[in-house]
Amino acid sequence: MALVFIPSLMRNVTDGKDRVEIEGKTLREVVDNLEKAYPGMKPLLVSAGEIQEGVALAVDGEPSEVGLMMEVGERSEVQILPAIAGG
Repeated sequence: MALVFIPSLMRNVTDGKDRVEIEGKTLREVVDNLEKAYPGMKPLLVSAGEIQEGVALAVDGEPSEVGLMMEVGERSEVQILPAIAGG
């Protein structure tokens, strides 16, 4: 199972957990399984079948350049990176 790191702004959906183990061979499967385990997570990450604007997903430190099709290994780490606003 992949280890998914949850940013602090999304931990209310995961009951305060900062990381969770989720199955999936692609980011799409990981996101779908996150939604099954923690309802309300998918809308924070995906819109119209694409990674939500203002959010990046990375696997083993590599940002996804192929969207939700990026492969996820059995022991991969998935990072959810919300955009940082400021000015």
